[in-house]
Amino acid sequence: MKRLLALATLVTISSPASFVQAGHVFEDYARVISATPRYEEINRPREVCRTAYEPDYGTQHGSLAGPIIGGIAGGVLGAQVGNGSGRVAASAAGAAIGAIVGDRLSKRNQGPYREREVTRCEMIDQWETRLTGYHVVYRYRGHTQDTMLPYDPGRKLALRVAIEPLDADHQEGDAWNR
Repeated sequence: MKRLLALATLVTISSPASFVQAGHVFEDYARVISATPRYEEINRPREVCRTAYEPDYGTQHGSLAGPIIGGIAGGVLGAQVGNGSGRVAASAAGAAIGAIVGDRLSKRNQGPYREREVTRCEMIDQWETRLTGYHVVYRYRGHTQDTMLPYDPGRKLALRVAIEPLDADHQEGDAWNR
């Protein structure tokens, strides 16, 4: 009985069905035909800020007293210059000029000249070129293949080769039974 069990085990292990289940995997090398680097462009925008100084004159709201007093003074002085209808024109021109001068004088002492700090920011595109991998074309046992790898393999590419029989639908011809 022990001999029969041992014989059955040996037949099972050496049968083609057990070979297919276990598979046969080994390492081999292929010749590299080309390894072309692949790149991608990545935009990493960043914010750039700078500080500037702008004049700050404070509030520029003067009182109405300056233009009114200037206008009256200018009108009186203009009336002293001309005769007849020229006197009216000179008074009007003097009043206008006096109002402008009075307005400027009323705003003159409103506050000292200052500068205020202003921060201005903008987004700047910052493009980077990044290596994403290598498109590798290789030849193994008369067949040319290609793949993407994260590294340059050099002149030889290590392969993991798995051998397993085709099913009946994929058999091209039974060379053993001819």
